[in-house]
Amino acid sequence: MIKYLGSKRRLIPSIVGAVESLPGARTVLDLFAGTSRVGLALKTAGYRVVANDHNAYAAALARCYVQADRERVLADAESLVAEFNAVRGSPGYFTETYCERSRFFQPKNGERVDAIREAIARKGLGPELEAVLLTSLMEAADRVDSTTGLQMAYLKNWAPRSHNDLALRVPELVPRSAHGPGEAWQLDALDAAGREADVAYLDPPYNQHKYLGNYHVWESLVLWDKPAVYGTACKRVDCRTRSSDFNSRPRFAEAMRAVVARVRARWLVVSFSDEGYITREAMEALLATRGAVRVISHDYKRYVGAQIGIYNPAGEKVGRVGHLRNREFLFVVGE
Repeated sequence: MIKYLGSKRRLIPSIVGAVESLPGARTVLDLFAGTSRVGLALKTAGYRVVANDHNAYAAALARCYVQADRERVLADAESLVAEFNAVRGSPGYFTETYCERSRFFQPKNGERVDAIREAIARKGLGPELEAVLLTSLMEAADRVDSTTGLQMAYLKNWAPRSHNDLALRVPELVPRSAHGPGEAWQLDALDAAGREADVAYLDPPYNQHKYLGNYHVWESLVLWDKPAVYGTACKRVDCRTRSSDFNSRPRFAEAMRAVVARVRARWLVVSFSDEGYITREAMEALLATRGAVRVISHDYKRYVGAQIGIYNPAGEKVGRVGHLRNREFLFVVGE
């Protein structure tokens, strides 16, 4: 899967274990799906998963990992991946924007992305198979990028992996759950929260870092709308206007309270961090309105950017990182 700020890779065993501890749980609603790493793990564990995220790239990942079933799409996906791996590069918007105006990718790989993305568009694929191919392309590009994992900036010198040749792979696909087909939605979290499920998993943005700004290249790659861009990082212009109350310190608590109140699930499992806008105690009090709260705590290194340091657009190290570790909390709420 793509490198991702706030990825719950290390928390997967705890999250799946928490859901498995809830008697009779069959359907899980993931309201802030991100890369759908959690949704994929829960689907693999046998649950019917409904994954939601308002960003287009995240919705594509959810259609691939949660909605698409291995038995229905694998053969076609394998054939198309082989076909697209043979496509020769042809420079276009992606190369100009992310290889020449900025330096996220080597031009040879940008040209391949341009050619393969145009080929996907011409195929007129169904939504699930298209999502599988878009996920394959995102992940292939992610393996040859030149960043620390975020698209707020690129490295001053090319990352060693950026010299590798872009190559597609079939994403990890799992069979349909015995409890029914998974679904992928692209809704505001408050709207999605009103859908019924046995368990609701919440992993909201918890500070000022906006996922659209951090992964704007993937948003443009999926939408393929070739937007106007701004700044050194060539961000989409709508990064300036698309916002979330979860990225606002004054509005976070009320946004979280509204979603928690609207959820129609017997249990809630909530991921949060001590880097969030409210304290652990405040989050426990907020969640206690829905039932008893059990807390599982984990201590981790912060994301790779914090380990490397803070740099300005000229590649010069500036400022100091405040701390190198953080605590991740998993709140299990219900009867």
